[in-house]
Amino acid sequence: MKKIALIMLFVSLFSVANGADDKMIVTTTNGKTLTIIGTEAGLNVEEHKGKIIFLEFFGHRCPPCIRSIPHYKRLQAKYKDKLAIIAIEVQGLGDDELKEFVKTKGINYPTVSHEKAGNLVPYIARRAQWEGAIPFLVVLDQEGGVQLVQAGMLPETSLENLIEKLSK
Repeated sequence: MKKIALIMLFVSLFSVANGADDKMIVTTTNGKTLTIIGTEAGLNVEEHKGKIIFLEFFGHRCPPCIRSIPHYKRLQAKYKDKLAIIAIEVQGLGDDELKEFVKTKGINYPTVSHEKAGNLVPYIARRAQWEGAIPFLVVLDQEGGVQLVQAGMLPETSLENLIEKLSK
């Protein structure tokens, strides 16, 4: 019940945001540009239309964040046709440092340094009333609607069950 209330709160917060036309441009560590547009129901990531999206805010010094990386790597590999994971590092790594972190950890999904995230981080903070706890996960369905907002690490099985549920 608590999770349903949290989802309803987040959806209502997204509904009363500054408007449905908020547009953000972020650049991944591999140089790809992603266009993220705020909507009444959530977010649309133009480059990943039709996919479930995990928007993960993490830190390179955050133990639960680091423990989540293998889960996300396996899920990205298994569900590559229906899932897009986008990870935004919020503990201050510069773009070059994050590239090295990604290489060292073998991350197989797009990552974005705080410096290349544009106004996405403050936008999410404002709309979700997020105060910076990490890991922080926003799950969007294939239409960009918010389906889950989670502060703290989720078990891989829970994430996989969510993917399966949203895929139906």
